[in-house]
Amino acid sequence: MIDPLTEVVSLLQPSMRFSKLIVGAGPWRVHRSDPADLFYCVVLEGECLSSPGAGEPIHLTAGDFLLAPSARDIVASSQPPPPLDVENWPVALGDGAFRLGTADAAPDVRMLIGHCHFESPDSALLVSLLPQRVHIRGQQRLAMLVKLVSEESRADRPARDMVLSRLLEVLMIEALRATGDTAASPGLVLGLADARLANAIRAMHDEPTRAWTVAELASQAALSRSAFFERFNRAVGLAPMAYLLGWRMALAKRMLRNDQSRIADVAERVGYSSASTFSAAFSRHVGMSPTRYAHDNKSVSPS
Repeated sequence: MIDPLTEVVSLLQPSMRFSKLIVGAGPWRVHRSDPADLFYCVVLEGECLSSPGAGEPIHLTAGDFLLAPSARDIVASSQPPPPLDVENWPVALGDGAFRLGTADAAPDVRMLIGHCHFESPDSALLVSLLPQRVHIRGQQRLAMLVKLVSEESRADRPARDMVLSRLLEVLMIEALRATGDTAASPGLVLGLADARLANAIRAMHDEPTRAWTVAELASQAALSRSAFFERFNRAVGLAPMAYLLGWRMALAKRMLRNDQSRIADVAERVGYSSASTFSAAFSRHVGMSPTRYAHDNKSVSPS
């Protein structure tokens, strides 16, 4: 059976932008704007506040891991936070380390942070299937993976980019599947954490060509139609058919970029009875026709 989480993460094709060690002392605040890249942070010592994207700041303590698959704005500060008019620039210390706050004081927080870029042209579509933020406590495996990513990103070894790509995939999957002590916003990870909803999600990924109905998906989850719809929407943040449409469009875009298939063949492989029906759905969802999309993206090579 296909694993939906692995499929989504591998299609994203994550690559490292940078990773660094941050030490902070005294009151500090930093604000960074990013092009909707993935952000992660693991606190090694001390505590701080972090707010990647929308939502209230998260109080992070030693051993905590924070993942935000798409964070345009990131605000972090000491705990307790300084006055609102305080904002710092990280000061480089060398060897990938940076300092925040009071220069002549002993650090009271140490953390590893990283920013990753998704190479997939469909990253916005795929990221929409994931939680906006995942906060995990007490998972040493994640700290070990972050350390490996940090070391590899600063090394000049053969196959560095490939190793980093695989490490980042493992890091994302490990974080997203760590549902035991996870505080996650709605998305695929919460849907898969629900055993009944997971059956329906896996069925959609196993058979995207099938003409699924809400009633059939509810049967896969052993729930009534109304209970399934409400439970799916609450956990995943999308209605069941909206999730299925998003996944079909992600598959269709990959085929249009990487294959020489006719539009009718792509339509059939993602569950549409005719090329015209598929073209209309694709145009509404993507903002251009399948033919135009294939032409504009023909130079993009497969992962």
